[in-house]
Formats: sequence, C-alpha cells, structure tokens
Amino acid sequence: MDGLKKMMLKEEKRLQKIQRTLEERLIDVPEGTLRIFESKNQIQYIHCTQNANESGNKLSYIKKADRNMANQLAQKSYDQKVQKIVSRRLKQFDRLVEEYEDNEIDNIFERMHPNRQRLVEPVEKMWDQKVLEWKNVPYIGKEFENGIPEIYTKKGERVRSKSEKILADTFCDLGIEYKYECPLKLNGYGIVYPDFTILRKRDGKEIYWEHDGRMDDPKYAEKAIRKINNYISNGLFPGDRLIVSFESSGVVIRDSVIKMMIDKYL
Repeated sequence: MDGLKKMMLKEEKRLQKIQRTLEERLIDVPEGTLRIFESKNQIQYIHCTQNANESGNKLSYIKKADRNMANQLAQKSYDQKVQKIVSRRLKQFDRLVEEYEDNEIDNIFERMHPNRQRLVEPVEKMWDQKVLEWKNVPYIGKEFENGIPEIYTKKGERVRSKSEKILADTFCDLGIEYKYECPLKLNGYGIVYPDFTILRKRDGKEIYWEHDGRMDDPKYAEKAIRKINNYISNGLFPGDRLIVSFESSGVVIRDSVIKMMIDKYL
C-alpha cells in the first residue's frame, strides 16, 4: 500500500512521544501497588508494599486524608501497563520500518530490464496500468450552456471557471490524473457531476473533489450544502473520499492551499 511507511513513521513518532511522557511520570512515584475492596457500598483503598523483614506483602489502609496516595498508585499502575505495550510496539516498529518499503513488489518488476519485463506477468497490475484503464473508461460529462466563457486547461479540456482551471492545471503539473465532471449517482439525490474525480494511489479509491466557488451567494451556498449532505448520506465523507474547496467573491482559492489539500488528502 502506497504511503504505508509514512503512516508507520507517524505512528512511531506518536508512540515515542507517549514513551517520553510515561518516563517523566514514572520518575518519582510511590513504591508498591494499590488494592481496592468494596464492602457494603464502601470502597477501601489498600497500599500494598513488599515487607523487607518477612515474607509476603505489607498492607496499609489508605485514609481519606491520604487519598492522593491512591490516585498516585492507580496512575502508576496504568502508566506501567501502557509503557510495557508502547515499548513492545516500538521494538516491532523499529524492525518493520527498517525493512518495509512502499511499492516493493512493484519495484521488482520496474527494475527489470524491458526485455525481461516482456516475458513476465506481474502478480498485480502496475499502478500506471491501473490508472490508464481507469482513465480510459468512457463517460458523458455535463453539457456546457451556450454563451458562457470558454476556459481551457493545460491539457486542452474545457472547464467552467478560472478556479477549476487552476485546480486542473495543478493536478496536471503534479502528475495527478483526473476525470472532469464524471457522472456519479447519489442515492436520494440523483446524478451529480463532481468537478474532479481522482483515483487515489495509496488505497486505489475514487476521490471526489467539489469546488464551491460562490459561497457568498445564498441560493448557491444552500444548493452546495445540500449536495455535500447527500454525499455524506451516501458514505462519502469530507476529508475521506470527498474533498471540498471554497471561494467567495472576496476570497479566492490559492495555489498553496490547493497543494496543501492535495498533500493531505491525495
């Protein structure tokens, strides 16, 4: 899975942060453990420590005035259990992250000489082949009304706005294949034409990018919100398989924002 190593490195950093927090917490903690007994709806906290002179443990009742001791012992027990798990997981991540490489199976085929590649059938389709097959599936997009300005992308495709041209040209510059206004059926709503449909490499799922460019127009905004809600009703959630960008007459979308969204979601 493309991007899995990045995800593992992110999780490893999270665990390392937890480990540092636990190490600080466990520097100065009371000895022993906590036992809790309940009798006649009364809770008793018992401090259990090792008896240095005799076998077995020494049990001491924690008085109400010393209840902070019970808190410290309970926290200590929790922290030690979490620390044990985190330590084990970090050892596993160290080994796995060192050995794992994204696309390592694809790389075996790609590193072969072209003459040898022609003799071999990959165990899975290469990503470029998957994208090509996906891109070549024919579809009928939304028609353009007469009399509206003609705006074309770097690839020569006609789009409806300058903002859509900016989006399309950014995808083109970054090597991201897309379908413009490819029809999609939403149950309970009907056919919609997402501005861009993209095949996401890290999981092979279709991602839909809607650009709502007139959010200061009340009727337009109401329609856009209704459409987004219907995406959600069909299991397509913003930040997952639905990406939504916005503009108004006073706030335009910037290249830097587009690239940040691409990096985050695609």
